[in-house]
Amino acid sequence: MNYEIKNSFIKAKIKSFGAELNSLQKVDENLEYIWQGNPKYWNRHSPILFPIVGRLKDDSYIYQNQKYNMTQHGFARDKEFEVVKNEVDFIEFRLCSDEKTLEIYPFCFELFISYKLEKNSLVIAYKVINKSLDKMLFSIGAHPAFNWPLEEDEKKEDYFLEFENINECKRYFLNDKGLVYKSEDLKIIENKMPLNEELFKNDALVFNDLNIKKLTLKNSNNQNFVKLNFVKFPYLGIWSKPSAAPFLCIEPWFGVADVENSTQNLKDKNAMITLQKDEIFSCFYSIEI
Repeated sequence: MNYEIKNSFIKAKIKSFGAELNSLQKVDENLEYIWQGNPKYWNRHSPILFPIVGRLKDDSYIYQNQKYNMTQHGFARDKEFEVVKNEVDFIEFRLCSDEKTLEIYPFCFELFISYKLEKNSLVIAYKVINKSLDKMLFSIGAHPAFNWPLEEDEKKEDYFLEFENINECKRYFLNDKGLVYKSEDLKIIENKMPLNEELFKNDALVFNDLNIKKLTLKNSNNQNFVKLNFVKFPYLGIWSKPSAAPFLCIEPWFGVADVENSTQNLKDKNAMITLQKDEIFSCFYSIEI
């Protein structure tokens, strides 16, 4: 089911399947900011990444001497969520562990995703509660896709990403299996990164730097823009398909793909969050248009 929230400035639509944002517009304009999921390129809009971010080595992991299989980015994006609160400018969804999830992820949990409109911004918040008797390990991340270019008569090459006060950051490189195989420092010239399809010929750009807190997608005319604020997220993915795909994903993450030489033991996996019994993890990011 599709739900709409609205205020005096913007409106958003969110599906209960995957609790996935699928539309974001200003109330007085028809311009759509969210990628509409054309299956010719990529059939999603803004999936939630949980309980892993990225790919596992051999799509599997080991926990307490037992092997489990899980595909890239986890299962939450393909689950039906329950609506627990629905107001004019706010909606909250919940996903609980069940027999099916326990077969591939041996932890009991509650996952809440909420969307709130604040003037020209949409605030997306995540909350994870460990309902297991023991500690719980997980990662979580966002994967919003934006139309690139935002308007049909524009060129993709006229767009760039603008960082805030960032001159250099650490970049991870992914191999053809989606695993991290090296890292290096990347220079950001005048806080800007020009955009073109060539950037994504070897998969996503993955950054590991807590100093990256804001990122703006804009064109050379500065007429339309998308600004993301994601304080405290340690990783950032930027992705598109190098096949004339007219979308760009800007992805704040608490987690990252396995390294090439991973032991596959979940306890050894980089950037996993640990929660004790009944402990709560929460984070949020915002999209301003």
